[in-house]
Order: sequence, then C-alpha cells, then structure tokens
Amino acid sequence: MSQINRADLSAYLDDFLKVRTIQDYTINGLQVEGRPAIQTLVTGVTACQALLDEAVRLQADAVMVHHGYFWKSESPAIHGMKKKRLQTLLQHDINLFAYHLPLDVHPEVGNNAQLARVLGIEQPKVVAHLAKGLIWQGQLPQPMTALQLQQHVQQCLQRQPLLIESGTHVIKQVAWCTGGAQDFIDQVPELAVDAYISGEASERTFHSAVEQQIHYLGAGHHATERYGIQALGRHLQAQFGLNWHHVDIDNPI
Repeated sequence: MSQINRADLSAYLDDFLKVRTIQDYTINGLQVEGRPAIQTLVTGVTACQALLDEAVRLQADAVMVHHGYFWKSESPAIHGMKKKRLQTLLQHDINLFAYHLPLDVHPEVGNNAQLARVLGIEQPKVVAHLAKGLIWQGQLPQPMTALQLQQHVQQCLQRQPLLIESGTHVIKQVAWCTGGAQDFIDQVPELAVDAYISGEASERTFHSAVEQQIHYLGAGHHATERYGIQALGRHLQAQFGLNWHHVDIDNPI
C-alpha cells in the first residue's frame, strides 16, 4: 500500500479532470485541508455526515466526493449541520476533495460516460454544442418500448425510475445527463432521440416530455451519479496504490 502527498494528488486531479477549463458554481478540488500524506481514500457521492463518520471509522486520510460544500448560492455562515461536518473533518485531520462538473463531463471516469457503461448504451458521445457538453447521446443495444427501458434502467441501477411516456414510439436513440438535468430535455429535440434520461424531474418536465414527444426517465440524482466517483477512486487506486474504499450512502432522491 502506497501513499501520495496531498499537493501532488491535488495537482494530478486538477490536470486529469481539467478543472481549470470548466466554469462551475462551486469549488472543484481540495475544499478542506487535512494531513499532508494520503494513504487511505474514501469516496462517496455526497459529503454528508454519514459518509464522514464512515471515513473516520475507516481511518481515512482523504474523502473524495461529487457533491461537496461551498456552493455559490449557500450562506457562508458556519453553524448547525455545516459546523458539524467541518468539525468532523478538521478534528480528524481529513482532507476533503470535491469534483462537480469536471466529474460529470470527463470522457473516461465521468458520470455521463459511466452511466452509459452501466446501461449498456452503444456509441456514446458527448453533444458538444448543447449545455456546455453535459448532454450525451447514444444507441440502445436493442430497440425497447418505454416500459422495457424503464425495466432495463431499474435492473441496472437497482432503483425504479420515474417514467413519462410520450406516445407509443419504440426507443432506439437516447440522450442523457446525470443528476439535476431535467431542463435539458428542452434542448434535445434537435437530436432526434426517442427518449431522454436524467436524474431528477420537475413539474414542468411532464409537459416538456409530452408536448415534444420524448419519453422521459427520471432515474434518480444519486442513482445516476454513483458511478463516476467510483471510477475515479478505482483510477487513483491503480495509479498510486492507495487503500481505497467506496461508501454508498443510499439516497432515494
């Protein structure tokens, strides 16, 4: 089992995930500084208290997540839940790394790329001219009805997705974007796809799907974004020989 210096890991990830080329509404990279040497790494989707508590139990040197802290719209005040989370990290000298949009768009370990792998979508490719490269499209391994696709997604993700059927057309081509990307449905009609998959749905999503005749599946924000951070953890384990644990704190949203 090897270890890596915090500064070296941070620099490697900034380059690997092309952090400086992506505009985001949070801090990507090292968010909370802990001990300088990293040997044990814990990954998870969100830096919630349950994940931090498990990281303490596993004697982690660093926690790495997709959803970290310090979002543009949040209050800078540190009290209550935020105080407890930060206190846990600081008291146990644990580093916190977070990668939001850089982990969504990465062509290898990104959430969109990994969701395509899990769902068996063929010829996946990024749609570079829409939504700053966050939307992907590809082809199902075989044509499916909307109900068959719902069942396929449920089997792959172990979570029943919300389905909005829009007509009876068979699904061959799909577009997708993990997480809270429901409003991108209004950008995909020009792609001539049969269905759109994202993590969440809003009230307006129903009308967009029906009126534009696009089957829609809301497969879960957490469920669609479990795979990128795991792929990143595996990559770092292979690259640097770290002791890596992935902890999935289940979330039905």
